[in-house]
Amino acid sequence: MILTVTPNPSLDRTYEVPALERGEVVRATGERMDPGGKGVNVSRAVAAAGRRTVAVLPLGGAPGALVADLLDAQGIEVAPVPVAGATRSNIALAEADGVLTKINAPGPELSPEEQDLLLDTVRAQSRDADWIACCGSLPQGLAPTWYADVVTRAHAGGARIALDTSGRALLEALRARPDVVKPNAEELAEAVARPLATVGDALKAAEELRAMGAGAVLASLGADGQLLVSDTGAWFGSARVSDVRSNVGAGDASLAGFLIAGGTGPEALASAVAHGAAAVRLPGSLMPAPADLDPAAVTVTADIPLDRELTEPAP
Repeated sequence: MILTVTPNPSLDRTYEVPALERGEVVRATGERMDPGGKGVNVSRAVAAAGRRTVAVLPLGGAPGALVADLLDAQGIEVAPVPVAGATRSNIALAEADGVLTKINAPGPELSPEEQDLLLDTVRAQSRDADWIACCGSLPQGLAPTWYADVVTRAHAGGARIALDTSGRALLEALRARPDVVKPNAEELAEAVARPLATVGDALKAAEELRAMGAGAVLASLGADGQLLVSDTGAWFGSARVSDVRSNVGAGDASLAGFLIAGGTGPEALASAVAHGAAAVRLPGSLMPAPADLDPAAVTVTADIPLDRELTEPAP
């Protein structure tokens, strides 16, 4: 079982538009409403693969009730933590040329009692977990050390932790030695406090995160591919993708694919790349099912193209 923890979930509305023009009436050509948040997306991808997953998340108000209903409809077990504030609603505008504009709300502030209940729920649900995926930003009220506390408690219970967050929350959690962290290029650059222009730059940054405490680093480099750096080696994976519709949740799908395949080694990286490539071909934040995957389009190599310039350099 893969347990996901999403401290700041959302109700995500995605609109497909021909082009985004400020100050004009823009008519959508398609729309979706999905349960959102990085950990929620990981659970959705795991469930789509036919694997058991439990999603721990604070939920409040009408948006929270709708998130729970949407997850239940997808066969995902929900371990809700009731909170007084309403779950946030996010909006994504996907243009025909692949450009995505996201408007993310801050989310409710969790009281000390709600914070304790969230930790207690994670502890109670983690007993049967093969992996615990802690994902996303922290809501108002949670200290930057919150993920570090979860990692420490999970390790004490014998569970493995995959962490997908950024900023100070990531740096604090590294001290607790999570088993794998999954930054994108921008988050990787922020963590090492310098820009990344090439795949080699990203590799060096990933090695630094390992020196800071990460057991392994699964780095998403957007259209350029993904890097996996661990104590057994480093690999670079990429896939051919020609029909991009939306990259919302692509990184989350990648993490799900990585964990589904065991969470270690080049085979898991290949699964991560296949899931991420499939996700960008789907509308909104729809997660890929096995039929959407194209493993033949994936290439994984230990011969990392160090000098390859990133399509989107990380400042």
